[in-house]
This record gives sequence, C-alpha cells and structure tokens, in this order.
Amino acid sequence: MDNQHIAFVISDVARLYRRRFDERTRSFGITGPQMRAVVAIMRFPGINQGALADRLDVEPITTCRMVDRLEQAGLVERRRDPQDRRAWQLFLTEAAEPIGQQLQAIGQTMLNESLEGIDPTNRDAALATLARIRDNLNNVSPGNETQGAMNHG
Repeated sequence: MDNQHIAFVISDVARLYRRRFDERTRSFGITGPQMRAVVAIMRFPGINQGALADRLDVEPITTCRMVDRLEQAGLVERRRDPQDRRAWQLFLTEAAEPIGQQLQAIGQTMLNESLEGIDPTNRDAALATLARIRDNLNNVSPGNETQGAMNHG
C-alpha cells in the first residue's frame, strides 16, 4: 500500500489539523485533548461524560480525569442529569466562554488556510465524499468487515 491510500491521507490530514491546532493554542495552558473536550462541550452543552468519551474516542476513565482537571481549572462544571441521577451533564463555565470563542476563531482560521486555493466545487465534492465514507464506516456491521474487504479490496 502506498502513502496515497485514502485512509492514510485522511489520517494525515486529521493528525496535521490536531498538531497545528495544538501549536496555536499551546499558550492557553491546557492540553490538546482538553481543548478538544472544551470544544465538544461548547458544541454540545449538557453532553454527558460517556458521550464525550465517544466523541473524543477515548476511554471513559480518561474523560473523567480530563473533566476533573477542567473542573479544577474552573472551565467546566458538572450538573446532575435531571433524567438520570447517576449521570452528569457537562457545561462550560463563564470563564471558559472567551477561551471557547478564541478556539473557534483559531479553528476557522486554520480551516480557511487549509482550504486556500481549493475551488468551492471541489471542496464541496470532497466533503460529500468524506461524509459518504464516514457513513459507510458507521454502517459496517462487525461480521461484514472481511466480506467488504474481499469484495472491494
């Protein structure tokens, strides 16, 4: 397999986005994974820790420790879920709002830079293709993985 395989290119793009974002936000005093948690909580106020772990693709215990640190830093607060007393909902504090706005601005600048020189039609086609790939991967059932590889590989 060569370096131009679509899965490798997708992985490289995601890694480079994370790396560049981390470089630009290093001065915030929180880690890259914590930044991603703040962004996820900003986008989905009231998300619970289990759903946050899924979004960040980390283990629930890792998410718990991350949220503990963010709570200690005064950026996140836990509130009891009114529907499930065992669960906690996560919200950004007022102190986190300016950070969230800065993160959004940095993310938008990075996106604009990464799309520079790409025709809007090509950008839209690439986005549609990636969305289809994501949907296909979400719909693969555990027993069909090798069958799909035999048919398409």
